[in-house]
Amino acid sequence: MQELLERKQGLHRTVLIVDDESIEREMLGAMLSDLYDVIYAPNGMIALNIIKKIKSALSLILLDLHTPKLDGYGLLKILRSNNELCRIPVIVLTSEKEAEVKCLQLGAADFISKPYEAPDVIRARVKHSIELAEDRIILLDTERDELTGLLNKEFFYEYARMLNNQNDNMPMDALVLDINRFHIINELYGRAYGDMLLKKIGNCIHDFVCQVGGLACRSNSNCFGIYIPHFDESKGQIQHFISMIEKESDNRKVSFRIGVYTDDGSDLDIEQRFERAGLICRNIKNNYTTCFEVYNEEFHNKELYSERLVHDMDNALTEKQFKVFYQPKYSIKGSTPILTSVEALVRWFHPVYGVIPPGEFITLFEDNGLIRKLDKYVWNEAADQIKRWKEEGLNIPVSVNVSRVDVFNPLLVEILNDIIKRNGIDNNSLLLEITESAYSDNSQQIINNVTLLRENGFKIEMDDFGSGYSSLNMLCSLPIDALKLDMEFIKNICDNKKEYRLVGIMIDIARLLDVPVIAEGVETKEQFELLEDLGCDIIQGYYFSKPIPADDLTVLAKAGVGRSV
Repeated sequence: MQELLERKQGLHRTVLIVDDESIEREMLGAMLSDLYDVIYAPNGMIALNIIKKIKSALSLILLDLHTPKLDGYGLLKILRSNNELCRIPVIVLTSEKEAEVKCLQLGAADFISKPYEAPDVIRARVKHSIELAEDRIILLDTERDELTGLLNKEFFYEYARMLNNQNDNMPMDALVLDINRFHIINELYGRAYGDMLLKKIGNCIHDFVCQVGGLACRSNSNCFGIYIPHFDESKGQIQHFISMIEKESDNRKVSFRIGVYTDDGSDLDIEQRFERAGLICRNIKNNYTTCFEVYNEEFHNKELYSERLVHDMDNALTEKQFKVFYQPKYSIKGSTPILTSVEALVRWFHPVYGVIPPGEFITLFEDNGLIRKLDKYVWNEAADQIKRWKEEGLNIPVSVNVSRVDVFNPLLVEILNDIIKRNGIDNNSLLLEITESAYSDNSQQIINNVTLLRENGFKIEMDDFGSGYSSLNMLCSLPIDALKLDMEFIKNICDNKKEYRLVGIMIDIARLLDVPVIAEGVETKEQFELLEDLGCDIIQGYYFSKPIPADDLTVLAKAGVGRSV
């Protein structure tokens, strides 16, 4: 028997005939042996052993219901309960019509009646069952993710549409689960660990959708889609699901986030629902206080608003909807404040939304890279204004913001030099503000780039000092010409002794670095006097002047001071 099994496994399609009647076994074998490799088993137990040994090579089982030791019903139950064996099609051999329903329920593919039909009919039934099974295996391999066993995204969306149609559009929730920093997990613990983690999470997701009903897929390397019926207690179910994953995964190493789009009765298609779930999932990417968020109308409106701003940006630049305002900076080292420079601050005069505050579009443009276009626009406007003031006999340096996106641009020096040259102004009249937090991204590259800017005659102001992550050691290496204190410190120095002392310490640090200190956000006389006592060099804020148009700044500059103090 062993020699026969080893020889048969390597040849064509293999058919196993299970029947305790030797004559009937031989009859069937004679009908099929010219097309298939045929092996035999006289009872269910021998058949089960053969099936386990050659499961990957076995194409079909012809099974008599009444075999000794283990009958056909028992063997069908065993095959059905095993994920590997259930793929093998079984044709039941029986003369009992009433047995057909029970056998179908147990997974039988077809029946051959006893006494046997014409050989051509039997061959056709065998061929049909084998081809159907093979097609099903190919389909399963195509529609399933090999690692987790969950659906692939394309099949998932199609099955989700079918599920909606079959259930009269029952309310369904779309969930997107993403593993945070999965590439780091692979690097730290190895790909084998990452694969094991994906399998565990895939199993949790599979168990969850089996409990509540629905579908699940692995949509990309570390992202999963889940489609489940909506219930009033959906939030509790999702919390239970989160607990399942945390229990199965090593949450000391792993964190994840889930975005949920709850069916609101709209006509959104499947892809749109999961796009919205994905949006809210990405929105909590850096939120360490929650791993679970539901897409709502407020977030939807915010996304539409942001998308509109992005869409309108190029046209706004062309039409000069962005207006540059200038806020004065005054030296307070003498008895009378003296205007020393101004900061260029941009405002968007939108034709639909009116005046849009910078906080609503600056961060948005930083995230998608459009800030480069806006920065370049502001630099050109500021340089042109410096030229105009120069023609009127006014020497007013202008500080402009250089985003962290721009700092890494290898063409930055070339772009700025071109702007300076076209406007016929000096490099040191365009002051460059770089936020302290930018220095923490890639400190050495920033230092190299800023050093190159200074070598080309540009002066550098470190903006928002105190809000970032510069170490004291790093400060000694930073090529800067001024420190600009974060306005959040200035806001509370009159009421908070700790912040007052902290501002004093930062001014002392600037003294050690031999650079002047600029305090922005100064709004009251008390703040001004405290900063003056601490030895602050330059003041900027509403106490002297709000940001104003260039023409108003011209009048202010010619007057000599911003206000009496």
